[in-house]
Amino acid sequence: MGIVNEARAALRSGALSRRKGRAPIGLALAGGGPLGGIYEVGALAALEEAFDGLDFTEIDIFVGVSSGGFIAAALANGMSPAKLARMLVENDAEEVFDPDTLLRPAIGEYFRRALSVPPLLLDALRHYLGDPWHSGLLESFQRLSHAIPTGIFDNAGIDRLLRRMFSTRGRSNDFRELKRKLYLVATDLDTGEAIEFGAPGYDHVPISTAVQASAALPGLFPPVEIGGRFYVDGALIKTLHASVALRQGAELVLCINPLVPFDSDLAEHREHKRRHSVGHLVEGGLPVVLAQTFRAIIHSRMQVGMDRYRHLHPGVDVVLFEPTRDDADMFFANVFSYASRKRLCEHAYQRTRIDLYRRRHELAPLLARHGIRLDLAVLRDHQRSLLAHEGGIPLSTTQRALEVALDDLDHWLAERSLR
Repeated sequence: MGIVNEARAALRSGALSRRKGRAPIGLALAGGGPLGGIYEVGALAALEEAFDGLDFTEIDIFVGVSSGGFIAAALANGMSPAKLARMLVENDAEEVFDPDTLLRPAIGEYFRRALSVPPLLLDALRHYLGDPWHSGLLESFQRLSHAIPTGIFDNAGIDRLLRRMFSTRGRSNDFRELKRKLYLVATDLDTGEAIEFGAPGYDHVPISTAVQASAALPGLFPPVEIGGRFYVDGALIKTLHASVALRQGAELVLCINPLVPFDSDLAEHREHKRRHSVGHLVEGGLPVVLAQTFRAIIHSRMQVGMDRYRHLHPGVDVVLFEPTRDDADMFFANVFSYASRKRLCEHAYQRTRIDLYRRRHELAPLLARHGIRLDLAVLRDHQRSLLAHEGGIPLSTTQRALEVALDDLDHWLAERSLR
């Protein structure tokens, strides 16, 4: 499938270059850590197969936040979704990205903070002993909190890996040398402002470093210093930052958000959750509670943003793709398991295909306005699979075939009832 996908992408690229006068198209990718990045790759592979007339490496404006920044930067460098899928989950890829790279302890940060303990302790003692009647003990020693590391893991490996990846095969680590516009959004820690690396004044920063800064989630990774400023995850301000593409004149913006809050009641009703051991999410402990909380916050904020885009840009089409709220496979996936990564990428691919088919009556005319045809024959082919599988067609494609048939039946019955 990979070779076929590459050939199809090459043909579409030629067709795209012949379309004169097309309005700019943007792609906005949200964050979500390694889990979100893998989901976005699978979803993008499904979209590229189904969108006849659009090569996802030839999109005019790429906008990425956090893990979405890694995917956006790779696409802007000509790496197709099929190529990225092989990198993330296949053993035989020429280039491999292993999420374990993100789990290396931030030894340097630990050491720097440890060195600050003696002077902080001395300062605390001096403050307390200088006026013990008015200076509380806890108040005086609170300044020792300055010695707490700002991150658990070291994300410098992202910069090193991408610097190598974007320095070969005609790729570039320089925003100014790309054929397409690329914007990677991070947050200035000292001002709370969203910074668009790739925009004038910030396009001199290496792409690899900008990705590292955009993905520096506070608490997990230390802030990234660039030019004397410190930057953290761009999702602190907005989830998608699709407005960047809209300001650049995009008239169609395709958005992918991999993280949605999980509805355990809906999942239980649809019998998805029996594959997982958690009855109520609280039983999963702090990691599960935090995951649900984080998803709920960013998703509600994203919905507000989508409504604002429709209000401020009424003539522009902004299309969102994301998992369903009962998607237990997405919520409980173990991204650091090789088998889970492979299943998740295939799962995202299949679920996006189902979403496209269910929304075909809405999407087909919308996409046609931008010179893109929704290939229903591709979507009806339930034997398609993104990755190599042993033992025949995977269960997810069999399930998809049934869902497509039922959806066709529902649509036919609805048409009959109107006659």
